Amino acid sequence: MATTDPIRSGFVALLGAPNVGKSTLMNQVLKEKISITCPKPQTTRNRILGIYNRPDCQIIFVDTPGIHRARDTFNKILVETALAALEEVDVAAFIVDVTARSSDLDRFVLQCMEKVSTPVVLVLNKVDLVKDKSALLPVMERYRALRDFDAVVPLSALTGEGVAEFVEETVRLLPEGPRYYPEDYITDQPERFFVAEIVREKVFHLTEQEVPYAVAVTVDSFREEPERNLVRIEATVHVERDSQKGIVIGKGGRMLKEIGRQARKELERFLGCRVYLGLFVRVQKNWRRDRRVLGEFGYRMPRGG
Repeated sequence: MATTDPIRSGFVALLGAPNVGKSTLMNQVLKEKISITCPKPQTTRNRILGIYNRPDCQIIFVDTPGIHRARDTFNKILVETALAALEEVDVAAFIVDVTARSSDLDRFVLQCMEKVSTPVVLVLNKVDLVKDKSALLPVMERYRALRDFDAVVPLSALTGEGVAEFVEETVRLLPEGPRYYPEDYITDQPERFFVAEIVREKVFHLTEQEVPYAVAVTVDSFREEPERNLVRIEATVHVERDSQKGIVIGKGGRMLKEIGRQARKELERFLGCRVYLGLFVRVQKNWRRDRRVLGEFGYRMPRGG
């Protein structure tokens, strides 16, 4: 029987410049890998929901692409995706990397958040890399001079240090409300989405230079065979140039095989069954500038752009 006791619930946007640890933080809170991570910036391209459940609360985290000064259509879409999250959340978490200097980009992110009336938590990430914790005090004061925050939480998204405190501060700021998703849900994204994201992550990790940023992945087929405890998946890795196709395939097909091997291994853990993964590589020239193709790949057009 469902409980009628009030709980605290709501949506929390994870915002910040590229590569500050937004996806790592969400994965750490949920104890599940919902959002792909990579040392390269701009790994996250979509708005991804991660759902944290416990008896007294439900927090729906919105992991967003890094906010930056975008110039081309594709990057404008990424920034629009991040800023759109501000319009529909109850709390915003502004995440900064304490090992990096307070940059113009951090100020730009805060400018984008100026009109936000919802509570904002300042999250000082990567404190595991700071030996002298007293060095965090001037960092806090520097950001407090730019904006009034409803809470300040130092933490390490990588090790988990301070993450429980972040969750408690977030719960404190949320309103009382309903449970928006069933208690066994950890995300609203379909399995096909995670297949594409896991393959794309392996490309990010294994290839160099400009190749990761020119890659999109689409899932062509996803067929379950429960009697064999097997899922058959075929996916296409889209690149922009023939030279990039050559890098992704690799000499004798070795790179593509390794991408497929690592992706299949992770997909088997994620799906809990055996996986057959067939990967194909296709050149889609300048897809990041083609509005029609961007739409086909699931990227939302920026407003007025």
